[in-house]
Amino acid sequence: MVSYIRCVAYRSLSFRACVIHQFAPLDCPDAIDSFIGYWKPSLVLLMESELWPNLIMSAAAKGIAVALLNARMSLKSFNRWSVPFGLPLVSLMLSKLSLVAPLSTIQAVRFQLLHTPPGIIHFAGDLKYAVGDVNAGETEVNKIKDLRQQFSNRPLWMAASIHRGEEEVILRVHDELLKMYPTLLLILVPRHPQDCKCFSLALKKQRVNFVLRSTKEVVSSSTRVYMVDTLGELSMLYRTTPIAVIGGSFLPSLAGHNISEAAAAGCAVMTGPHVGHFYHMLLEMRQINPLAVKQVNGEVELLQILKELLGDDKTLGARQRAAEDAFSIMSDGVVNRVWNLVCRFAIDFQTDTWNC
Repeated sequence: MVSYIRCVAYRSLSFRACVIHQFAPLDCPDAIDSFIGYWKPSLVLLMESELWPNLIMSAAAKGIAVALLNARMSLKSFNRWSVPFGLPLVSLMLSKLSLVAPLSTIQAVRFQLLHTPPGIIHFAGDLKYAVGDVNAGETEVNKIKDLRQQFSNRPLWMAASIHRGEEEVILRVHDELLKMYPTLLLILVPRHPQDCKCFSLALKKQRVNFVLRSTKEVVSSSTRVYMVDTLGELSMLYRTTPIAVIGGSFLPSLAGHNISEAAAAGCAVMTGPHVGHFYHMLLEMRQINPLAVKQVNGEVELLQILKELLGDDKTLGARQRAAEDAFSIMSDGVVNRVWNLVCRFAIDFQTDTWNC
């Protein structure tokens, strides 16, 4: 049995021409020892909240540097680790790390309160801004051209990473917008493909004419919703729409999703009130330009802002440019900064180990 552990193991600190993708085993001592013994990595990179005790302890015992990048810990997890039984365990585990690169000052404070050695906590930027080369390849360009032809210059907006329950908000807003803009088209992208069936039933019940991307059915003038039930196309789809509403943010039980990908594509970006740890990203981008991201309080404000953007090209263009410029500033050099930090602390760790 295997579990997807987001770690990257390199045999050396230099990149090779290819990367081997390998699932790591469940975090059990024997399985982890066997896994590390076979691959013999020089470095283990863990992402965000992936604190795996046996992996960290085993790697450290073998003299392997372990770094936690984009480090974050929810308040719920922090409270759970802070109890008398949990604190000694998490303190021991965190002491074995070579580097912790937190997402924000709040996250850094939480890790320090859990007894992370202050000397290994360093800021380098948010890797969620590293969404890759936003310049589309030939295949992607052809897909974008095809979709734009199908959309026929109709007014358009997109709701991305929509969770079950949020589709009710999105569809109500779209229904109201259609009264002002009868040819308006919504690109609806469920967060989980298995929710497409539920969303489809809701659309059929409301007698909304919709098309599923997987069927390759052409969008007609009567199509009101284009639902994306495929995977791995979000960045491409952002390039087809001027407006992107990021889901996972309209219900209290949710905690937002990455807004930088939509900003990179030059969309006017909006999100709901519940953004969790993505609040720091929203704040950073708005500090660069208040128009970069609009956080709405709920359904009523979402409808109001969409009406404004769809009816005013000047305002829409200003928000698109603000989002793209803020992304450009925040993403500039982030990968190099993180990698340089990793290299420095990994080398220091190995040097200390060899000297022992």
